Amino acid sequence: MPLFVIPYPDIDPVLVNIGPFPIRWYALAYITGILLGWLYARAIIKRPALWGGRAPLTVDDFDDFILWVTLGVIVGGRLGNVLFYDPVYYFEHPLEILQVWKGGMAFHGGFLGVVIAVILFAVHRHIPMLSLGDLACAVAPIGLCLGRIANFINGELWGRPTDVPWAMVFPHADAQPRHPSQIYEATLEGLVLLAALAILVRLGALKRPGTICGAFMIGYGIARIIGEFFREPDPQLERLSHGLTMGMVLSLPMIVIGIGFILYALKRPPLRQR
Repeated sequence: MPLFVIPYPDIDPVLVNIGPFPIRWYALAYITGILLGWLYARAIIKRPALWGGRAPLTVDDFDDFILWVTLGVIVGGRLGNVLFYDPVYYFEHPLEILQVWKGGMAFHGGFLGVVIAVILFAVHRHIPMLSLGDLACAVAPIGLCLGRIANFINGELWGRPTDVPWAMVFPHADAQPRHPSQIYEATLEGLVLLAALAILVRLGALKRPGTICGAFMIGYGIARIIGEFFREPDPQLERLSHGLTMGMVLSLPMIVIGIGFILYALKRPPLRQR
């Protein structure tokens, strides 16, 4: 037992009530993440030097893409949580599948939803698929960071018991001091990954379509696996064999696929000046 435990800031998950409608921090995190990602993506598109010439898509294209990617995140994230983490519960309570405002979104499902949105929109608009995917991946860590902060505010997805000086007792868990793993993940999956991808963008990675997609998958996969060592495994799944968790199992293929994306991008000629 640590000598000191940092008090958990018991913040109301509901930011404000507008009449009978509660505005939750969780929803605000998604809205803010999409808004900031949209603004960042617009700024990237407007800088020809980052693309080796005029960008292969326009600001108007990305403006229209926002609706597609938002649906991909919400639908994919919710279905991912249902299928990957608690299918038995949701099979018994099917109406709760629609109650996304209560939380319960899986990144890997949301990522697959975004992949589908990228493919469909790129085909619809005749936009290079990998370049659109690179742009979406470059801004995605903003939403990941805010989403993990919302997890912390909700007091969910807490860490494993620990005796570190910054341990916290989460009110919805038990009396054991635990890692604030949501903050670890917000830092690794959000801030660190965002900075790493921004550096790659500045170094010209967008000139080789698929590079940022690959770097995102590798970076997120590594960050998530590290985070899983501090995060309490989902009780309905317990632990898989050899100490693995579902988050680790779903992240390993991302790393392998990400390596494949980068190798493919490096073998292709860079975008030409236009």
